[in-house]
Amino acid sequence: MIGTFFNVTMILLGSFAGSYFKKGIKPAYNEILTQALGLVAMVVGINAVVHNMPKSHYPVLFIVSLAIGGVIGQWLDLEKHFDNLVGKFSKPTTDGKANLAEGLATGILLYCIGSLSILGPIQAALNRDYTFLFTNGMLDGITSIVLASTFGLGMAFAAVAVFCWQGSIYLIAMLLQNSINTDMITELTVVGGILILASGLGLLNIKKIKVLNLLPSLLVPIVVVAVLGLF
Repeated sequence: MIGTFFNVTMILLGSFAGSYFKKGIKPAYNEILTQALGLVAMVVGINAVVHNMPKSHYPVLFIVSLAIGGVIGQWLDLEKHFDNLVGKFSKPTTDGKANLAEGLATGILLYCIGSLSILGPIQAALNRDYTFLFTNGMLDGITSIVLASTFGLGMAFAAVAVFCWQGSIYLIAMLLQNSINTDMITELTVVGGILILASGLGLLNIKKIKVLNLLPSLLVPIVVVAVLGLF
């Protein structure tokens, strides 16, 4: 849970720092922060793939996972539903003032829906590897500065949702650790690394990839390795 506590702490610190900037952060600073986030995401994704690909016992599984997961995600159109949901909660109020409830809803979605926030607790529970959670904490910390500069100190309450979300994933991974083997984590991390890399490409405006529609890809390695383990 060390990684989750770090993640939550960064959101709290970012919220306090962001609330200090009453008039919001200038567009130029928003742009450079976004570019920094994109570079970090790309490096983390590449690192995950490079370190785990040589360990893979199923070298084509990541291709199958992305293909199947992408088809399922596109069918469900997760990206569109997410965008619509964020749009509903991010519209300005009639008086032109920022609404805290809208900011919280947007922040919680941004913090919780992502490969790092899902893979991080699993890696922490099974391998005591906090790299993803520490990286995610830094990303969320910067994001919270931007959000709190607009919606105020109340954005700190989003940290509660993040703690519950990541804590639940961590506990589930701990309970199922006997069913989760090294091969499963290796294949899951390869696919997750590719999704994180894709997120970085989007943040840098290199290529817009529907990462949310690819999220079901994370389930494929778990199912395939679990089934193959029965034989």
